[in-house]
Amino acid sequence: MPVYIWVAETTRGKVLKGELEAVNEKVARAQLRRRRLTVKKLKPKPKDLFENIEFLQPKIKSKDIVIFTRQFSTMIDAGLPLVQGLNILAEQTANPSLKKVLKEVCKDVEGGSGLGEALAKHPKVFDDLFVNLVVAGEAGGMLDGVLQRLAAYIEKAQKLKSQVKGAMTYPIVVISIAILVTAVILIFVIPVFEDMFSSFGKALPLPTQIVIAISHFLKSNVHYIIGALIAFAFLFKKYRNTRTGRKQTDTLALKIPLIGSLLKKSAIARFTRTLGTMIKSGVPILEALNIVAKTSGNVVLEEVILEARSSIAEGQPIAEPLAEADLFPPMVVQMISVGESTGALETMLEKVADFYEDEVDTAVAALTSMLEPILIVFLGGTIGGLVVSMYLPIFQMASIVGS
Repeated sequence: MPVYIWVAETTRGKVLKGELEAVNEKVARAQLRRRRLTVKKLKPKPKDLFENIEFLQPKIKSKDIVIFTRQFSTMIDAGLPLVQGLNILAEQTANPSLKKVLKEVCKDVEGGSGLGEALAKHPKVFDDLFVNLVVAGEAGGMLDGVLQRLAAYIEKAQKLKSQVKGAMTYPIVVISIAILVTAVILIFVIPVFEDMFSSFGKALPLPTQIVIAISHFLKSNVHYIIGALIAFAFLFKKYRNTRTGRKQTDTLALKIPLIGSLLKKSAIARFTRTLGTMIKSGVPILEALNIVAKTSGNVVLEEVILEARSSIAEGQPIAEPLAEADLFPPMVVQMISVGESTGALETMLEKVADFYEDEVDTAVAALTSMLEPILIVFLGGTIGGLVVSMYLPIFQMASIVGS
């Protein structure tokens, strides 16, 4: 169906603009008139030549989903029908990829599908957690409240992810720059000094000889080194995509000094926040644990959660298998146990999530302040060592000339 771009004026003189689908221009004008708008401009939207090429389309970010979820919740709370709300949001969104998805969801709902069923057709945009919470909200007649909780959950999860990602990115960037600068010095700068030292006619100091030997090796084998790095990255990614590879790398990541502690706290915060949100929204605990396991992002945590699910299915409390895992501190297990026995599990989970999100904040700040001097010493030591080794022969010659 053709899409039209329109500019119109309200009865109060406010100018609005947007897009709408219609069979033809006459129908489009009629739709705008029914909304009590005076059409100022109406024209067909130019076709995007790349609209069917998926990787060229803008990505749908968490921020887009949060805005959509909050606005949709407000519309439902105000009594607006689902189809009308989806239509309005599809017109208003600036992201063409999300606009396309919302239009497809709207058509499915209009055709008789449930909202959760329609969203489930777009797993790259709306994950299992989102879909199941919407289904629970529809069934319980509290869709607006569930959507509000979903928006808050996505915001907190994204903040947590950004904090951990930022803490991991900083040292990687600094070390990468150090390696790049060192490589440039060894490949391009050291040979200039070597040519100059060849006329000295005297044996070079040992540090200088070592640096020159490394420079020769790097210049002769740079293409092999780059090829080996690319091959290693490819093989590591392929191994990481296997179940065994993911488990081993996730286990190793949790044991890395400083970083491992941060990842563990982040995993606990994510687990408790997700499970608490799902239980509070009316999702049965066995189904909630299954979804939380899939969305945990860590195979070690996933296995622990699935063990807890099996225990509950057999009539045991959730706290027992969590206590056996090294991942969960005693405080977390005790709070979950108290929550189970008092019937306030979702409240306890949210309190644990709040506590560990604050712990992640503190851990990120501590990690950054600790890494900064270490990385500065590493960078200064590497570059400084190369510079000093190159100036040693000059100092040596100066002392000879002076004597």
